[in-house]
Amino acid sequence: MIGPFRLDGCMAFVSGAAGHLGREMAMTLCEAGAHVILNGRDEGRLKDFAGELRAQGHGADCAAFDVADADRVRNYFSRVERLDVLVNNAITMTPKPLAELAAEDFTRTYASTVTAAFEAVRAARPALRRAAEIRGEASVINIASMYGVVSPDARIYASPSQASPFQYGPAKAGLIQLSRHLAAELGREGIRVNALVPGPFPRGAVAAADPDFVGRLSERTMLGRVGGAEEIRGPLLFLASRASSFVTGAALAADGGWTAW
Repeated sequence: MIGPFRLDGCMAFVSGAAGHLGREMAMTLCEAGAHVILNGRDEGRLKDFAGELRAQGHGADCAAFDVADADRVRNYFSRVERLDVLVNNAITMTPKPLAELAAEDFTRTYASTVTAAFEAVRAARPALRRAAEIRGEASVINIASMYGVVSPDARIYASPSQASPFQYGPAKAGLIQLSRHLAAELGREGIRVNALVPGPFPRGAVAAADPDFVGRLSERTMLGRVGGAEEIRGPLLFLASRASSFVTGAALAADGGWTAW
C-alpha cells in the first residue's frame, strides 16, 4: 500500500529549481517517487542538478526557460499531458534602496511571481485536470514568504542594502491571495491550490559571513532559531501529497512562529 506522502508515478514541475530552497523541494519530490521537471533560466545549473538526481536513481528532466515569459510557458505546458504537482517558486528581483527603485522593478518582480504563477496554472490546467482524473487530485503550491504576511523589521538589518527589497513582500502577498482565488476556481476539478509561506531560511554563506544577523533573525522566531533549508521539505511534501487531500486555499506558514507573535 502506498502511503499518503508517496508520489510514485507522479509528474512534478518546480520553477526556480536550482535555487536555495528550490533544490530541497525538487529533491523532496524525487525522493517521494515523483519524476521532477526542473525549471530555471540557467540551463547549465539545471543540467548539473538533474545529473545529481539521476545519479541517485531519481527521475529528473530540465526545462530551461523564464516563467515570466508567458509565451514560453504556454508553449511548454501545451505539450505536457499530465501534471500532478506544480510548484511555483521562481522570483526575479534586484535589491535596491528605496530612492533608486523604479516602477519597472516592481513590474519585473510581480511578473515573475504572481503573473508567472497565474500563467503557469492556466497553461497547465489541462495537464493538472488529467492528473486529477487519474489519481483523484492534483496540487499547485505557490511559494510565498513571511514578508507577504508581515512587514520587515528594519532594526534586524545592519544596512538598508541588506533589508528585504520593497517589491518582494507585496509580490508575495499577491501570490497568497492568488492562491485563494485559484483554489476557489479549480477545487471542483480536483485541483488543490495552496501557498507555502517560508520564514527565515538564510543561505549557509550568509550565516557564515554574518552570524550576528542570523542571531537577530533567530530572536524573532518562537523557536529561537532560523530554519535549515532541509526543513522546507516536510511542509512542501505535505501540500504536494494526498496527506493534505482536504487542504486547499490555505497559506501554510513554515516560519518558526515568526508571523504568529
